[in-house]
Amino acid sequence: ARLFGDSLMCGIIAYSGYRKALPILIEGLRRLEYRGYDSAGVALCDGEKVFVTRAEGKLSNLVELLEEKDGGEDATIGIGHTRWATHGRPSSTNAHPHTAGRVSLIHNGIVENYAELKESLKKQGVKFNSDTDTEIIAHLLNIHLSNSEDKIEALRQVCAEIEGSYAFVAFDAQDPSRLMIAKNSSPVIIGKKEREVFVASDVSALLEHTRDVIAVHDGDIAVVSPERIYIENNGKEVIRQSHHITWDPVTAQKGGYKHFMLKEIFEQPEVIGDTIRGRLDRKANAIDISEMRLTKEDLEPIKRVILIACGTAWHACLVGKFYIESFAGLPCEVDYASEFRYRDPILDSSTLVVAVTQSGETLDTLSAITLASKSCMTAAICNVIGSSITRATDRVLFTRAGPEISVASTKAFTTQLVSLYMLGLYIGQTKGRIDKETANTLIKELTKLPAVAEESLKCEEKIKSLAQRFHLAKDFLYLGRGLCYPIALEGALKLKEISYIHAEGYPAGEMKHGPIALIDENMPVVVVLQKSDIYFDKTLSNLKEVEARGGKILSVTDTTGHGELAKISHCVVEIPYISQWLSPITLSLPLQLLAYYIAVENGTDVDQPRNLAKSVTVE
Repeated sequence: ARLFGDSLMCGIIAYSGYRKALPILIEGLRRLEYRGYDSAGVALCDGEKVFVTRAEGKLSNLVELLEEKDGGEDATIGIGHTRWATHGRPSSTNAHPHTAGRVSLIHNGIVENYAELKESLKKQGVKFNSDTDTEIIAHLLNIHLSNSEDKIEALRQVCAEIEGSYAFVAFDAQDPSRLMIAKNSSPVIIGKKEREVFVASDVSALLEHTRDVIAVHDGDIAVVSPERIYIENNGKEVIRQSHHITWDPVTAQKGGYKHFMLKEIFEQPEVIGDTIRGRLDRKANAIDISEMRLTKEDLEPIKRVILIACGTAWHACLVGKFYIESFAGLPCEVDYASEFRYRDPILDSSTLVVAVTQSGETLDTLSAITLASKSCMTAAICNVIGSSITRATDRVLFTRAGPEISVASTKAFTTQLVSLYMLGLYIGQTKGRIDKETANTLIKELTKLPAVAEESLKCEEKIKSLAQRFHLAKDFLYLGRGLCYPIALEGALKLKEISYIHAEGYPAGEMKHGPIALIDENMPVVVVLQKSDIYFDKTLSNLKEVEARGGKILSVTDTTGHGELAKISHCVVEIPYISQWLSPITLSLPLQLLAYYIAVENGTDVDQPRNLAKSVTVE
């Protein structure tokens, strides 16, 4: 499934053959709509002219524009794209394809050194028409094609200059039938049929036309046409195996997973890497989130931070409070946006209010940040460029989680935690609270997080068996202390959201102040324990009280081989240890899987649970 998993950001489709390209491109883009996007476009070539059409918003807007235009209808070569903005706001100007001279190009991913390259190109007289990093690739490819008619050599030169994650497809107006491809991290596949070749970011875009596809590997560059597929890696030609896909189109959209939620759970190692990528200054051992526009001068007067959010994002803020207080040395409050906006909060110029939201459209959070902006400095941590909240404040840190389709948030939550970690560390370094040695340790641990997250997800089979055992329980209790308490809250929320089972999260130390009365042999108690947690032994004592009352203890921990914990637990789910500060992120992954598999056992609608919406835009 992961071999042909879709791109996390944008949608790519390209065609070269004997049929009319436009219907193939539009149908391919329709099959990619499920992943979310903010604009779309196509470039067509009839052998003589190139026709580019782009539109902000839904694919239907693009189709309307195409119906009004003349030209390109008979073209047999073309590229199409749905964009999820990462550089530059959603607009028709920033939409793909981008054209530079003889090159038309579409791209998924992020060019990390875009600012440096853009400045260099400007000095060479290049004029830019958009705010995107993608246009840089188009200009570079145009320059190198002009210097050498060898397409592979031009691709080599471009890939040597750009840094980051990318998958791009382009055609040369002087030789359009041969499509040019390059890949690093972002997925791209090639489909072959007699006298036709297809390229896409996702098999769902190709299944109507071919089920035989080739996965392009990291570091590959390729030139493909109906006559020949040439792929090169590290200067040498390689032969990539063709795979026959048996999925139906709906399954293909989910990357082979049964539900979007499970797909998004397993995307987390990759999107966590996307959140981190380009934001670590290795030479200075520092966090670089200059894009947030939160300068040293801005932070100098700040004496207090308030984090505001709703639902899952509020749980992320509870963890963020630890980061900001410990790293930055500032008092930090966490408030529900729906409560904050109706109080008379005490705000002044020494307060920084940070809104945390996946969609950037949650009405309560938007209203709260608008209220705060009248009295103090504001900022946002958000996943969607161009959303309302990103227009309500100039200081934004984007989580880069990509479109999250399932209503129950998973990857948005963990990327919010990573973003809050970086924000706390950035403020601490900027204010001189963290020395270089400590910063070096914290940053090194952060770079290990994607790999440790991937390893943590290997508990899936164990979680499945737990779900089969406990899916009929009527109530669950989730316990944690310190940094693990918010993770317990989030675990309980996930279970409630998608399985409709009553669940409560509590600080383990508060169990004796009420919840203990509920515990009997029918009550599963899920506990989250950190290896480095100063509360470990105290939490263990709380669990013995659960054991004495017959409760079934399900322990999730990054401690291995703890005899006493194993003795009192019905089951212990062990994941790899990473660090005191980052283990809340990895410990949340088994809880997401537990909620998912219990919901599957109970036959609920996992991706669209009853009564819930992805973004709450009303009161």
